[in-house]
Amino acid sequence: MSDKNSYVFEAQTKQLLDLMIHSIYTHKEIFLRELISNASDALDKVRFNSLTEPEKYKDVEDLSITISIDESSRTLTISDNGIGMTEEEVKNNIGTIARSGTKKFLEQMKSQKNSDNNIDLIGQFGVGFYSAFMVADDIILETKSEDSDIGMRFESKGDGNYTLENIERTTRGTDIILKLKPIAEDDSEDYIDRYTIQRLVKKYSDYVRFPIKMDMPKQTEPDEKPDDKKDTIEYETNTLNSQTSIWQKNKNDVTTEEYNEFYKMHFHEFEDAIEIIHTKTEGIIEYTALLFIPSRPPFNFTQPEFEKGLDLYSKNVFIMNKCKELLPDYLRFVKGLIDSPDFSLNISREILQHTNELKKISSNIEKKVLDILALMLKNNREKYEKFYGEFGESIKMGVYSDMQAKDKLINLVLFKTSTSDDKYISLTEYKDRMKPEQEFIYYATGDDAQSIERLPHMEAIKDSGYEVLYFTERVDEFMANSAREFEGKKLRSISQGDIKPKEEGKEKTTDANVTDVLTAMKTILGDSVFDVKETDRLRDSVVCFVSKEDGITFNMAKVLSESGNNMFGLKAEKILEVNTTHPLFEKIKNEFESNKESEMFKEYTHLLYDEACIVLGMPIEDPKLFTQRLSALMLK
Repeated sequence: MSDKNSYVFEAQTKQLLDLMIHSIYTHKEIFLRELISNASDALDKVRFNSLTEPEKYKDVEDLSITISIDESSRTLTISDNGIGMTEEEVKNNIGTIARSGTKKFLEQMKSQKNSDNNIDLIGQFGVGFYSAFMVADDIILETKSEDSDIGMRFESKGDGNYTLENIERTTRGTDIILKLKPIAEDDSEDYIDRYTIQRLVKKYSDYVRFPIKMDMPKQTEPDEKPDDKKDTIEYETNTLNSQTSIWQKNKNDVTTEEYNEFYKMHFHEFEDAIEIIHTKTEGIIEYTALLFIPSRPPFNFTQPEFEKGLDLYSKNVFIMNKCKELLPDYLRFVKGLIDSPDFSLNISREILQHTNELKKISSNIEKKVLDILALMLKNNREKYEKFYGEFGESIKMGVYSDMQAKDKLINLVLFKTSTSDDKYISLTEYKDRMKPEQEFIYYATGDDAQSIERLPHMEAIKDSGYEVLYFTERVDEFMANSAREFEGKKLRSISQGDIKPKEEGKEKTTDANVTDVLTAMKTILGDSVFDVKETDRLRDSVVCFVSKEDGITFNMAKVLSESGNNMFGLKAEKILEVNTTHPLFEKIKNEFESNKESEMFKEYTHLLYDEACIVLGMPIEDPKLFTQRLSALMLK
């Protein structure tokens, strides 16, 4: 064998080593994923080469990755019987980042137009080998290629230098031996622990297509975790990964039960998903998506700490979880994963670049989910209404906050109405039921249907036979303000502006005496109201408040104030509308006509103002004065 030779890493490699150990990866445990991915690439290369050179590449029926642990020496070994490397390949692929053996192999394969051979190459991403220096003081790589009669041994302590020497080795493949660092006080994991390694393989590499094997303590009794520190422990070789990802299977070969089993295990759910979306896209961008719409939102769904996002895989290798860039906020309830060979990554798989490919996938996923929801609404109304009862608020938030999506989302929004018998209807169904002369799509806000039905504003609406949408969630009116109209019909609050537009060429006539009374009431109330005027929206009630047609509504002002988002101090200007046909107004008018300076008239005016506040759920400005006025009136 030749003597051991020392080398210095190339400049960019030395810089990367320091970054790798101290900066690039958030979690040390990533190193195992990287080394397994490199081993998987080596096995893929052998399998591919065996198709073109079967006489040279034999023994490809038992391709596998083996993990070995030596607790006494604190060494962890990852072995494969893959392609291996020659001395020159070790220098090129390990000694410099600029040359990636996998990347070069992929380019050669593409140049030969062998795209139908279904070979996946994780290592094209580059530098994962060096992540092992986060957990190891010393790394030894022993390897042999079919093109060489001898093996090569690489060793480095991550200090910018490495050694190479020839070794006797008869089998093709690579062993990476990590001499692990001592456990630091801030370490949460010990990578010499077999159960830790088993968990990490399951987490990151469960769907690598080759078996990942390791000796595990035999289970002596059901559910008993053996103590592998004992000298008497017996081991057996276990395969740690499942190898076949459910999302890479043909969806016709996967049952609903299998999908839901995966969903519950992978996303820690207890109920079946209400909808499963499994789709594969090929072409300029290639990816597979497996998405789930939950039956119920998680307990923290509306809390700031809730994180949206989809899990990312590249060729069955886990990259990151909760990639928020793949989902718009209004679809944050969707769970699932995307697997694509086209993700553009930085020097680690953990840092995903915001590429055009990612944006295109995100756009496709959004469209796919919306199409599925639209089909569910059309073909399975009961199922959609169940979904909507849990996540309808998110869809409304999309109408309000996503200007590009609102036209698509508005067709997915449902409401209960004044005539729907507590059933949901869509805006399309509302529009189909509108009266021929009806100008607006009307809505009313309140805590619930019962409180809306008690509003005096509903009196004339009911007489006209117009249907009213019930807005009972905080986002509803903001959604309506964003949408503004639906298929040419404007959305209008029943407590805003006039119920019916003035007929062209006609002006409403009001008795001069009534006008004088209303003007006097406006003078008494002063800045408390924007105006006092006659109404055509009341029947049994005497007064109500409405807001200006071009201003914000009372409910919107209330929500803004309660949420702390009313930075501009927006207020709904009160217009006191008076039912001049009500017997009480007739009495008030008579009091004014008998004495225009009547104190009783002033008291009546203030009481009507307070009554309008009570009806609309507004606080009375001076409750004590209100009770005094009411008591004085009762004594007369």
